[in-house]
Amino acid sequence: MERFRTFDFRKHMPSVTFTLLAVALIAGAGAITVYLGLYNIAADAPHNRLTYSVIETFREQSIAARSGSIAVPADLAAPARIASGAGLYTEMCSGCHLAPGMEKTEMSQGLYPQAPILFKGSERSAAEQFWIIKHGIKMTAMPAWGKTHDDRLIWDMVAFVRKLPGLSPAQYQAITQNAPMDHDAMMKGMTEAEGASQKPSGAGEHAGH
Repeated sequence: MERFRTFDFRKHMPSVTFTLLAVALIAGAGAITVYLGLYNIAADAPHNRLTYSVIETFREQSIAARSGSIAVPADLAAPARIASGAGLYTEMCSGCHLAPGMEKTEMSQGLYPQAPILFKGSERSAAEQFWIIKHGIKMTAMPAWGKTHDDRLIWDMVAFVRKLPGLSPAQYQAITQNAPMDHDAMMKGMTEAEGASQKPSGAGEHAGH
């Protein structure tokens, strides 16, 4: 114990000059790598383990930090939501995330990182799924559907995604075929509703004047 007390850590720490030089060398090496294009960003050339681990940690921590305060609708498991989400998922999501009984598509095979196969299950919370669908994820080909779809439709997609893992191919076909309307009709309805809500008060009263 006495030896530990008399140990002078300052004598064994690197000098300020050495530390600054080391930081400068690392930064310089990084800059050269970026400028010369030494790192291969092709989708058919996977990241090394370290790079992938760092990116994965960034992604998971970012999603967790931003989805923690999202309130999940009480009616998320309502049949109407699931049915609506089924039609949206089939037209917007199945090309990458696939569906029960569906073979891999050309698009899904060419993605890196590979899109999660959602009918095999997911450990994500409903709030996390909502945030991902609404905002997308950079450099993964996951689009930000919130640019074109309101929160109600996004929650419908979440409702169906959470139902998806328990469906057989036959059940999937049945639920998607019985979806209330196709995607284009849903989008038209959403646009018309937004237009009506933005229409100036009294506009109809003065239209004929």
